[in-house]
Amino acid sequence: MVSEHEQALRSKLEHLTVKDHGPVFGPCQKLPDHTVQKAKDELNETAERRVSAVKELRSLICEKAENTDDLAKSVKEKFETKPDSLLLRFIRARKFDVARTYELLKGGYVRFRHDYPELFENLSPEAVRSTIEAGYPQILNTRDKDGRVVLLFNIENWDLEEVTFDETLRAYCVILEKLLENEETQINGFVLIENFKGFTMQHAAGIKHTELKKMVDMLQDSFPARFKAVHVLHQPWYFTTTYNVAKSFMKSKLLERVFVHGDDLDAYFREFSAEILPPDFGGKGPSCDGRETVVKLFGSEDTSL
Repeated sequence: MVSEHEQALRSKLEHLTVKDHGPVFGPCQKLPDHTVQKAKDELNETAERRVSAVKELRSLICEKAENTDDLAKSVKEKFETKPDSLLLRFIRARKFDVARTYELLKGGYVRFRHDYPELFENLSPEAVRSTIEAGYPQILNTRDKDGRVVLLFNIENWDLEEVTFDETLRAYCVILEKLLENEETQINGFVLIENFKGFTMQHAAGIKHTELKKMVDMLQDSFPARFKAVHVLHQPWYFTTTYNVAKSFMKSKLLERVFVHGDDLDAYFREFSAEILPPDFGGKGPSCDGRETVVKLFGSEDTSL
């Protein structure tokens, strides 16, 4: 039997607004009741399951490290002494399936760092400060109606020599780690909106196939993040060539979550309220300030990891 309280929460989940969620930046002080219900319905989460899944995952991490697999040993080294709260964000990302959670740790998170060490060398807030201040990417101050964090990328003024592809990905890596400290974000996930107005032939020629693969790998199984959608706006005709390369690296799950709108933004505005979007993304909200974002992310101008 489903209680009246649960029924009411499920009904609320169908009619959420941007005002029904907590802040994007900083820790989650208290999960909204409807988000707790969402975690139960979508992720199979309960208080008892949290305890048992973390315990089961810790056992699996130690068990797998006993063989000769270097990645398995790296998982143990990295996570054995980490708090339950860190393991829980990975467990949530795999809907409390502990075997799949371990694969995310080993075959995703640890392997990504092993395959692309250049992204993580001397990685700290200070190392990516100038990239985030320049707006690569931007972060909306307000969650969308479904409680998701909205990451924005406006390609128009992107100079690949001033801000390289790797520098941009390094900024994403730091941002994801920081925002995933928030439990609402762990449960509700992220959406990416990319404005390709101003995407030039030079951009298209300057982005290597290996860089596109690296980007897709980051979005796909390399973080305990639920990427719920990627929306592409105002892309020119030659974007198709770049997109086809990126598509070749995408699994079907991610591919189904990519929405290419062009200049027809009706569906886009049904998904996102113009009131929270900045003007360069077709909205009526305030512009994003990269310097303010850095302070909100890291606490002060002088913070470093």
